[in-house]
Amino acid sequence: MLAAARRLSMRARVAIILAVLALVIALTPRDVERYGDNLQIALPALAIGCSVLNGDVGEYLVRYVIMFTGLHGTKRALGDAPINLRPSGSLQGFPSGHTATAAFGASALVQSCITGHPVAKTAVILAAAFTGASRIEAKAHNIWQVLAGAIWGIFCERFLRPASPWRGPVLRRLSGFWRRVRAR
Repeated sequence: MLAAARRLSMRARVAIILAVLALVIALTPRDVERYGDNLQIALPALAIGCSVLNGDVGEYLVRYVIMFTGLHGTKRALGDAPINLRPSGSLQGFPSGHTATAAFGASALVQSCITGHPVAKTAVILAAAFTGASRIEAKAHNIWQVLAGAIWGIFCERFLRPASPWRGPVLRRLSGFWRRVRAR
């Protein structure tokens, strides 16, 4: 059964991705922030489904965990630094987690699932961009926090892939960092 799922045609994958995105838009209450909330879940969920079909779900999860850990570690490490303040005045705003997660999922879909379909790529990229814009509109983040989230999500998804020359140095630095943190 898994072999049959892996052979799911590009056309079927594109149809599923576009249908899920359309359902998210159709079923979300008419509130910009809720659209962003739901898209930041849908994009990485679709990407993990695609990675299952491609047989590289473990690799996807490694990159996602690094992205998620780095994202929340940065928010905590920055404490009450001005860059970490949200427009509302609360903390842990840098970088935008919704945007990082949406950009990560969109990048994975574009890179590994819908490579030959420009319409689907455009829809996925716009969904990620809308997620970031929704965070600004909701006054949850400023533009720099959103931009940093997008860069971080794309960096973790693209530059930590097995064939990337960045992967080895980044993973070595991260493991050294975590050894120092645990030693404290």
